[in-house]
Amino acid sequence: MAKTYRDAGVDIQKGDRFVEFIRGMKSPAISRNIGGFSGGFEIDVKRYTHPIISTTTDGVGTKIMIAQKLNVYDTLGIDLVAMCVNDLITSGSRPVSFLDYIACGKINESVMEDLLSGIVAGCEIAACTLAGGETAEMPDMYGEEDFDLAGFAVGIAEKGSMLPIPDAITDGDLLYGLPSSGIHSNGFSLARKALSLDDERILRELITPTKIYVSELETLLASRGLVGAAHITGGGLEANIQRILPGNTRPVLNYSWNVPWIFREIQQHGEVSTEEMRKVYNLGIGMALVVKTEESEDFEAKARASGIDFVKIGEVVKGDATHR
Repeated sequence: MAKTYRDAGVDIQKGDRFVEFIRGMKSPAISRNIGGFSGGFEIDVKRYTHPIISTTTDGVGTKIMIAQKLNVYDTLGIDLVAMCVNDLITSGSRPVSFLDYIACGKINESVMEDLLSGIVAGCEIAACTLAGGETAEMPDMYGEEDFDLAGFAVGIAEKGSMLPIPDAITDGDLLYGLPSSGIHSNGFSLARKALSLDDERILRELITPTKIYVSELETLLASRGLVGAAHITGGGLEANIQRILPGNTRPVLNYSWNVPWIFREIQQHGEVSTEEMRKVYNLGIGMALVVKTEESEDFEAKARASGIDFVKIGEVVKGDATHR
């Protein structure tokens, strides 16, 4: 019979040491209030006329299982931040605060420290603050080596500058894509079954962290003609782009860009149809942008001047989204 919390499988001292580890990390992305009951951030009231607070939440799915196979955990933290802040920036919201939730069967301090190191690195890339989080040790719900991650991000936007602008999106507008760093954090349940997980080259490619697009989008938001942005996650390109288009329009993609080799591996070894691949994966495009045709030259010039890679991926056309 368990007479102490530790006997029951929960080690409070390990949890306390983990908090001290986070407090001791030297990064401007870590709030000085870590370990308190709540976290906060200042709002630069001079920067905004009508500030809008935006929030997002997401996880990394079964990509965790690839990390466990490789015993590499620091990249997962970058993924966790990326999945949240990339959603925020599509609305023109600048990420300011991030929180994490880690649920596990047993606190493995080495694994937890690597996860937090990745989260801090992601926050640094996104220029936001890790304001707090929660680590829950639940031995009766998870195996000793099992854990799951969730992230939560808060951003601020100027109301008059938010995306998308549905009334401005019309037939003939151009679609641009910003390249992905690979598979990102979606479709792993299919990829794990399609690929040989004994091939370290495959595993290393799969564990590549999701690209964070905050800096690129903040730059491009200043260009004329950008009227919509879509983070390409589960559901593929067409479905995610459709989410930001008016109901009387739909995206038509050219699929003419160079698709990274990992997607060909998934399709060939898993005998996955092209239609299914397009439904599930980003196929090398992590962020899609809608740009007015008449402003496309200015947009492209701005992107090139800032060193931002882009590719034309299609256009917006009239028609019901269900019609192909």
